[in-house]
This record gives sequence, structure tokens and C-alpha cells, in this order.
Amino acid sequence: MEQDFGINQAFVEELFLRYNENPQAVSHAWHAYFARAQEVRSERPNGHGLGNGHGNGHAEARVLELPALLGQRPGLSLSTPPEAVGGGEALLKIAQNAQSLADAFRLRGHLWASLDPLGLRELPPRELTPEHFGIATEHVDTVIPVGDVAGLGSHARVRDLVARMEETYCRTIGVEYMHIEEDDAREWLQRRMESSANRPGLDRGLQLHILNCLVDAEVFEQFLGKKFQGQKRFSLEGAEALIPLLDLMIERAGARGIQELVIGMAHRGRLNVLCNIMRKSPKDVFARFEDRHAEANIGRGDVKYHLGYSSDRSTASGHTVHLSLAFNPSHLEFVNPVVEGRVRAKQERRGPSGRKEVCALLIHGDAAVIGQGVVAETFNLMSLPGYSTGGTLHVVVNNQIGFTTNTDDARSTRYATDLAKMLEVPVFHVNGEDPEAVAQVAWLALDFRQEFGRDAVIDMYCFRRWGHNEGDEPRFTQPTMYAHIDKKASVRSAYVRCLMDLQKVTEAEVNLLAERRQSLLERDHQETREQNHSPEASAFAGLWGRYHGGPDVGVPEPDTQVPLERLRALLGDLTTLPEGFQNPKLARILEDRAKRAHGVPLDWGAAEALAFATLLSEGVPIRLSGQDVRRGTFSHRHAVWTDAATGRRHSPFTALCARGARFDVYDSPLSETGVLGFDYGYSLDSPDGLVLWEAQFGDFVNGAQVIIDQFIASSEDKWNRLSGIVLLLPHGFEGQGPEHSSARPERFLQLASEDNLVVCNLTTPAQLFHALRRQVHRALRKPLVIMTPKSLLRAKDAVSPLEELAQGRYQRVLRDTQTEPSGVRRVLLCTGKVYYDLAAERSRLGARDVAILRLEQLYPLSQEALTEALGVYPQGTDLVWVQEEPFNMGAWYFLCARLPELLRGRFPLRCVSRDESASPATGSHAAHKLEQSLLLARAFEV
Repeated sequence: MEQDFGINQAFVEELFLRYNENPQAVSHAWHAYFARAQEVRSERPNGHGLGNGHGNGHAEARVLELPALLGQRPGLSLSTPPEAVGGGEALLKIAQNAQSLADAFRLRGHLWASLDPLGLRELPPRELTPEHFGIATEHVDTVIPVGDVAGLGSHARVRDLVARMEETYCRTIGVEYMHIEEDDAREWLQRRMESSANRPGLDRGLQLHILNCLVDAEVFEQFLGKKFQGQKRFSLEGAEALIPLLDLMIERAGARGIQELVIGMAHRGRLNVLCNIMRKSPKDVFARFEDRHAEANIGRGDVKYHLGYSSDRSTASGHTVHLSLAFNPSHLEFVNPVVEGRVRAKQERRGPSGRKEVCALLIHGDAAVIGQGVVAETFNLMSLPGYSTGGTLHVVVNNQIGFTTNTDDARSTRYATDLAKMLEVPVFHVNGEDPEAVAQVAWLALDFRQEFGRDAVIDMYCFRRWGHNEGDEPRFTQPTMYAHIDKKASVRSAYVRCLMDLQKVTEAEVNLLAERRQSLLERDHQETREQNHSPEASAFAGLWGRYHGGPDVGVPEPDTQVPLERLRALLGDLTTLPEGFQNPKLARILEDRAKRAHGVPLDWGAAEALAFATLLSEGVPIRLSGQDVRRGTFSHRHAVWTDAATGRRHSPFTALCARGARFDVYDSPLSETGVLGFDYGYSLDSPDGLVLWEAQFGDFVNGAQVIIDQFIASSEDKWNRLSGIVLLLPHGFEGQGPEHSSARPERFLQLASEDNLVVCNLTTPAQLFHALRRQVHRALRKPLVIMTPKSLLRAKDAVSPLEELAQGRYQRVLRDTQTEPSGVRRVLLCTGKVYYDLAAERSRLGARDVAILRLEQLYPLSQEALTEALGVYPQGTDLVWVQEEPFNMGAWYFLCARLPELLRGRFPLRCVSRDESASPATGSHAAHKLEQSLLLARAFEV
């Protein structure tokens, strides 16, 4: 009865120990085997009967190595029968090779999946076969242990294992997930997919529901194509499976506890999504095609396939899911971080459960998702404390072409989604011509997100029935592809054939679905024309009900003062280290700041800290993010303290939060576009808070120019969407070179129109204090752009007494208090840091006949404030605009176009600046000093 189990000896000994403790703990086959072995042992004098002569004590010693040994034996389980682990090495070799084959399917099966509905995708040579893995044809019926393959039981034939792997990984779904390092996530996916062979198991009701979605999508596109020939609509034809994908995902979302989905997408298929997913009235879409209200849209609005919408969807399971489709410009993927920011704001408003209840859904194009860097920036936010949203659902509508560019010219990777693998998240490639496979991956992706709080990516292969738009001819550049497309039936037609073959639907039922949808669209179109229907205008509601946009003129100024004693108390709170907290360098800074409560004027850091503290104590939430913002680029803020001994972090602002307010300050990744887009999105859902983004240097803000141009500056005009975001941009010419001098104020001023922005270059800490509080306490919501100081942060003259915070107010123009107006021969008008240079030069020269006025707010320009400040000087007084920036930069061009009309010819206006230049500043510190001295000399020359 003695038997040598070879390298499986430890496995068998473990089973024997279990059997000794409890005979019922092993399978019936092993129970019988051990019982026979004990009978033999009882007949022998030395009692040996199991294995190769080792006694039970030795087996107990060997079992300590069992976990490691079993880890090297994939497929063995406690239910594996004795005959499967016999002494023959051949059987073991087959099992090991089969396990390697199964793992290869999991790792590389996607390479051979049937993903391309056009059949143009080139596949590598076939290697996932038993023969390739050393299993001879005569052994494919061998029974082997398959314990880690869900759905096959404890053991199965090699043939059955291969069939299950083929079905799971090489049919119309190809999955990349083996790069995920976390065992739980990887094994969860493996079980979910292999247990069902990656099939959703739909009943007839769900199959008909999918069919109905496809009918709605196809009929809608065909209707638009016939009624509005020649107009752009960016058709979804060829990718209609997106509609059932989204529909089923929303249904699943409700069942899994998601109460709100925020969707971002480009223009391809957007009209279809608006009507068939968001349930926007087709009348609104038709009215925009008809475009009969030209006067109401002069200079404003956007094209129909950029517009957003929100609605509530009631799911079949009785849940309500609120849907928000974000407005998006033609810049495709740049909406991604905006959506993430909106989701984060909504989640935080809901509290601890927010991550599970609000989800981002981003719909990408295959060319854009790999081609635009903002996608990588957004992916990188996934797990960062200040930017995580608990996982995003990504859907790539993979047309396999970008406008006229083939994939070989568009990317260096195999898949458009390869960037996502840096996150260790699953990527589900799916053939968009198989709607049931699309349903499977939709549910898998959403469930994975809810289970693990991480992103999931669906890459839906499809095709584009027409050109980039309906007026474009693709056969110039892709004749072969379009020869195949011209022969393709629609996705709906292919699915109908499948259901009819299965006798799940009749041709009459299909025709009825299409006729009903066509009839509804015809009715809506007729009513649109007959009633001269106007598109529904979105109104400010909910959180935005108390706020408004529109003109700046006439909006009352809020009271931004705070009692003196309250300010002193808050300064004490802000400068007290926790007990036992050690940081000598920080302690010196706090000691200096504490003196500001007792007569020492405030610097910029203290004034900003008091603005934050007073708002928090009033219940106003604050979010500040950007590169190095906790300390501040120039070491002036210190919003978060770090213990030198333990590394523990502490923020003095947290204890000041009242009425549920929160203070969040985050050092961001080295990204401008992604982070500013995120914070802008956050501001869209936080009208009652102070949301700030700070650039490391203002010069770097142009790294986010798309977010500024397409969203921040124009969203009110295009989409009637407001934001109160604050941009803090360190600015000033101090000899640090062309990339550390200018926040490019001229660019913001060029964008300034219709009171869309507030642009400031403030000169005192008190002004900063009042500006930040004013931003929150005004009902008017506009983005605020502040050119913030660098050297002035510690300049002895750039300070404010505490009383100015308690008794002062925000001022658009600061007047000169050092001269007698009647004796002034020249007025220097300036903004920002150059004021202190001019004031010092005036003092040096003793030029008491030169007044210096500070234009603190560059836009909107206040005619009233300017005329009052200049009105004390005699008409005809020499008025000089002085700026540090070159002649072609800074505020001069903007002011030159506007001041003459404002001043009505009372003062001759000219400019003193650096010479015109293609670059903002010199790279030579010596040259900078020379330029600055010449600038000052010209400002005061007689």
C-alpha cells in the first residue's frame, strides 16, 4: 500500500492530518483511501503505512512547509481525488502545463479575441493551444485539477479547460487585468469572468430591452440624417451599442447604490446620448437644427453637440439616478478633469458615503484618449488624496480612426487604452457588434468600481459609418476601411438576426419598435416647426439659486470687515503649536506672525491666513490646491505644519471650521491642465465655498490655457454656467528670467469681456484679505484672477495694519495720499509690484509733484472709481501708465483701448514700459536691474 507521491507528498500529508483530526474534513475518495492505508498500517509491526515509510510525526513536521508548496502547485485543492495526484510525473506535468495555458489565456487571450467588427485587426500567430504548451493531442481528455477556474468544479478535462478559457477571454471580449498587483482585485475579476465564461446570461426581457435601445439609437440617427441633410451631427452610427451600454450601466448603478452619475464626452454621439440616455426632449435638439432665433444668440451660446443637460432617471429596480452631462468644447478630453472635480465636490457634500454614491463616467474617442496629454494627467489623479473620486468609469468609443488618421499614425501602442494600465485597473476590450458582450463588460466595470474604488476601462471596438462629420468624405484617405463599412449591416440588424435565430423575437415585433420610435420623432419634429419651439434654457437652481452672473455694475459691495478682537483671537489660534509639536524653523515664523496681533503690521501670509480663518469660522468651506501650496512656493503660507520628530501633519485651520465647513489644502501633482480643470470643476458644484488654485509661478499658468480659454473665461457666455474659482498667479519682474516673471496678465485681459472675469494685481495684504472675503460674500459669481506677489511677501513697505482688515474695504483704485493734488504735474497710473519701485524712486528724487495711483482691479474697469481718483487733478495733467512688462504685454494694450473713452479726453495718456519683446523678461539679472532703472527714470523724467 506504500506509495510515493513525489512533489505532491506534502499535499497528501496535509490531507492525512486533516483526516486524523476529522475524517469528514476530506472528500469521500480521500476518506476511503486513508481508511485503507490505516488498515494496512495496523497489520504492520512498525505501524508505517502512508507514503514512503515516513511516520506521522514526520508528516507533522513536513506540513509546516505546506503553504509554500501548495503555492507552487496551482490547481491542487482539498477536493482533488487521489488518482489526480498519483505517483506518475506525467500526469503532474500535464496539470502544470494546463495551468500555464490557463494563465496564458488570462494574460494574453485578448490578443486573439474577435474584437473588430470590420475584421481588419491583425492577430498574432496562434499560440494558446495545448500543443504549444506541451500537451499532446492524446492527453486533452485527461482529467486534471482546476481548482482556480470558477465554474468547472474541482477538476476537468484539459479539453474543457481550454474551451472555458477560449470562451472567457477570446470570444468578443478581451480583458487585460493580469497587470493588477492586488490579489483580491485580480482574483475577483477572474472569478466573475470565468464563472460565467464572460457571458451575461440575459433573459428575453433584457434582450428585448437591449434591442429597443439599439432601435432608438439607429432610428434617431437616421431621422436626423434625413430631416437635416448636410448639417453636422457627429453620428453614432456604427457605434450604436454605446446606448445600451450606458442604459444598462445606469440601471446597474442604481442597484449598486450610485445616486448620481456625472458624464463627460466629446461630440461623437452626443445628440443621441442627450435624447436616448439623458431623456432630453427631441424638440430641443430639432429646434437647434432649425436655428430660427438668431437675434437671441448673437455672440453667445454654443453648437448643439457641445451642450450639457441634467435629468433624473428612474431605474427598473426602483432607484433614481441623477444624470449630469457636462458641457464640453471641441477640445475633446479636456472635460475629463472638470468632471472629476465636479464629482469630488458632490461626494464631499454628501459626506463619508459620497464616494460610493457619486461616480464619474467619461466617454472617450480612440484617437483622443491616447493622443491628448490631459488624459494621462486625469488618470494620475485616481488615487491622490486631494483628487480621488473613488474610481471612474471610462468608455472608449473606438472607431479605429481619428478624423482621417489611421491608428498606425496615431499611437505607438497596440491599444488606444494602453495608458490606463499604469493604474493597475482592468481594461475590457469588447466588440461593439455584440451587444450582449457589451452588457457584460458594462456590468463588470461598474461592479469593479463599486467593489474596489478604482477606475475601470471599456474599449468598445466599432466603426464610423460616415466621415468625421456628415459632410466629410472618408474614402479619399481610408478607401479599404470604407469598402468594408459600406457592406456592413447596422448593429441593430446583426442583433436582430441573432435573436431571430434564437427565436427570441419576430420580424413583426422589430418593425413595430422602429415604427413607434419613428412616429414619436415625426410628431416632435412637426410640433417643433408648428410651435416655433425654442430650446429650453437652463436656469440656476439648487445650490446655485442664491447666486447670479451678469453685469458687474450695480452689484452691491458686501461687508468684508471683521471685528478687531476677533482677528486678534484668530491670529492667536493660527500661531499656537500643538503640545509636544516640534519644528524650530516653523516656530520662529509663527512667533513672528503672532506679533501681528499686537501692533506689528500684517504681511501677505498673515492677511491670507486671516481671510481663510474668518471665512471658515463663518461656515464657508475652503479648498486650495496647486503645486507646493501647503507651504507656499515662497514659504509664506504654512497652512500645514509638519512635526520635525514624527513627521505628523497638523493644520491650524481645521479647528476653526464652523457649521460643517471644511478646510482642504492639497499639494498637487506637477500638472496645470489636469489640476486647474479639476478645481474649476469643483467650483461648479461649490458656489458657497472658496475654491482656489495657485500656480507655482504665474508663468506656468499657460500650461492650462485650454481650461482658461474654453471653460473659465467663456462658460457663462457659452453655456450659462458660473464659477467662482480663484486663480493665484505669482507675478512680478525681479530678475528671475523669462519663465519666472510674468503670469501673462495681457492674456486674461484679452479674454475679459461682458464682465466675465475679475482680474486684479493687488498691492497690499489688506486688499487681498477683502478680495477673498468679497469673492464669497457677493452673490455675483465670477472667476477671480489675482496676480500675487513674490518679493513683496516680505517687503517692509508691503504691509497693512490689522485695523485695515477690521475697518477697511476692497478698493478697485488706491489713491495717492503723499501729494497735494493741486501741485501735481504728472499722475503715474500703475498696478502691482511696480508701485513700490515707483514710490521708492519718488522718495529718492523728492518728486512731490508726481502722484502715483494704483489700479488694483484691472477688469472690470470701474469708470466711477477711476474718475473719482483722477478728478482731484487738474484737467490736462500728464497721465502715464507705467508697467514692468514689455510694451506689447501687460495691461497697456487693454487700457489703451478703453481708458480714452472712460476719461473722455480729460487727460493725455501715454505709456512707460520695457521695450517691445517676444519674451517677457531678460535672463540676465544685471540687465534686469538696468532695465528697471531706465524704466523708473523715464517715469519721472521732466
